[in-house]
Amino acid sequence: MKVLITGGGGFIGSQLAKRLGEKGSLIGPSGEQEKIDSIVLFDSHFSPAIQQGNVPDLTLLSGDLTDRDSVFSSIDRDDIAVFHLAAMVSGECEQRFDDALAVNLDGTRHVLEALRERSGIPRIVFASSVGSYGGEDMPDTVGDLTKQTPRTTYGMSKVIGELMINDYSRKGFLDGRSARLPTIIIRPGAPNAAASSWASGMFREPLNGETCYLPVHRDQCHPMLGYRDVVESFIALHDADPQLIGSDRAFGLPSHRISVAEGLTMLEQVAEERQISPGIVVDDFDPVIQAIVDTWPTATDGSRALKLGVPEPKSVKDIIRDYIDDFTSYTS
Repeated sequence: MKVLITGGGGFIGSQLAKRLGEKGSLIGPSGEQEKIDSIVLFDSHFSPAIQQGNVPDLTLLSGDLTDRDSVFSSIDRDDIAVFHLAAMVSGECEQRFDDALAVNLDGTRHVLEALRERSGIPRIVFASSVGSYGGEDMPDTVGDLTKQTPRTTYGMSKVIGELMINDYSRKGFLDGRSARLPTIIIRPGAPNAAASSWASGMFREPLNGETCYLPVHRDQCHPMLGYRDVVESFIALHDADPQLIGSDRAFGLPSHRISVAEGLTMLEQVAEERQISPGIVVDDFDPVIQAIVDTWPTATDGSRALKLGVPEPKSVKDIIRDYIDDFTSYTS
């Protein structure tokens, strides 16, 4: 079978491709594990850091999600699984409303319509977000029954994506599942335009011996999940028995609720354990970033996803250790 990962030029997309290459199979149209013979990463840009490694038959496909023909040409087999990760992120969406609609809404519809034209009922996993929540009545801990009233354009687009996944699945056009992601840590490389970029930066920059400029308060709590767990969660949701999913196909993932201060303490403890001298963290408050973060929940209830086989989150210290092992020159 073929696997298409939109947004495959990004960190999570490339990590997912690597893991699928190692795994070698997914549940296919037959309902059984089928061999993956092709993995395609679809994105508008690929950084030099994206390496093929041991991934079999990996193809990097440059394309624009807003270009219907490009999307349709990439979904060219009936035996296909799609992981739809591509999207404009929160900070960008607030600045570029029309582009956000074109990419996050029109682009998602192109993907779903292309799958609709295939024979059978192909599976798709859609990357949603806790940014789909918000509003004055939002509880600290959000779950799958919490009303979604997002206060950002990004969050709005994710809610609509979830609803489209539900309805296309209800009509039998495809078999969709949405993963409502907390903030993913620790992303390597340069900061991006996401309002949550600081959540990786407060670990990454010090571990790289650099100064971290922190735009939010140190008592800010946030739901965080390690990148390895997110990849395993995508795969578990894809392979989950459709009879166990039901009509609501959006699943909040479990996460850790930690404050900035708590995260920095754990960073210092792991750095000492690994004999690393971390860079410093400087408070550099940004009211725009803080205002966006204030609209997000601080914890998630991932109980429904756990019942489908999504893994329990690794400890934050283990997430830090994984990052050191995978993306720094330090050795255990």
